[in-house]
Amino acid sequence: MTNTVRPFSKTSDTSLDPAHRFSDAEISAVYKAMALRRDMRHFRSGQVPEEQLQRLLAAAHCAPSVGFMQPWRFIRITDIALRHAIHVLVEEERIRTAEAMGEREDKFMRLKVEGVLECAEVLVAALMDGRERHIFGRRTLPEMDLASVACAIQNLWLAARAEGLGLGWVSLFDPDALASLLGMPPGARPVAVLCLGPVERFYEKPMLEQEGWAQRQPLNELISENGWPE
Repeated sequence: MTNTVRPFSKTSDTSLDPAHRFSDAEISAVYKAMALRRDMRHFRSGQVPEEQLQRLLAAAHCAPSVGFMQPWRFIRITDIALRHAIHVLVEEERIRTAEAMGEREDKFMRLKVEGVLECAEVLVAALMDGRERHIFGRRTLPEMDLASVACAIQNLWLAARAEGLGLGWVSLFDPDALASLLGMPPGARPVAVLCLGPVERFYEKPMLEQEGWAQRQPLNELISENGWPE
């Protein structure tokens, strides 16, 4: 199949209704934020002003959600002892993950996989409790609530990048242990520890690509027409 998708380039299709189209500069900014978004692990000192943090959380809250259930919940961690406890959970899982890596264990242990203690803000993104009552769009795909939370995180991520802040998604933790630590009710579930704050610089490439852990796959190998690729 010939790849005809050209990401991160503006369209010249004059058939689009100009009343709905963003300006060229606005379109470029949207694509630029997507292209330059990075999963950050290295942070510098500094703060995220309250007004700015609320803007980013409002961007997250603009995300789409299945059945408009808005299943995301964000817990801001301001207690330093609690932040250290979260770091302990992450470190415990980092070691367990390394042990499961086999021959890649040493290489994995050399990677910096989180910035919980260095970043300006730590947010825990979680799924709401009582989700079983929402069946609109979830009867056959119950995991769509998780997809909705991921959309909210991506909104926050892109907004943060546009405002010059780094964000890192940490998934190395035992969700039951973190839920207990944060006093979550039955049915609620943490899905991400988000590290947010100023950075010295953004990685030129995704960090794991930069470190030789993996490479981005060619887009045309991931797209097919009318069925699964042969």
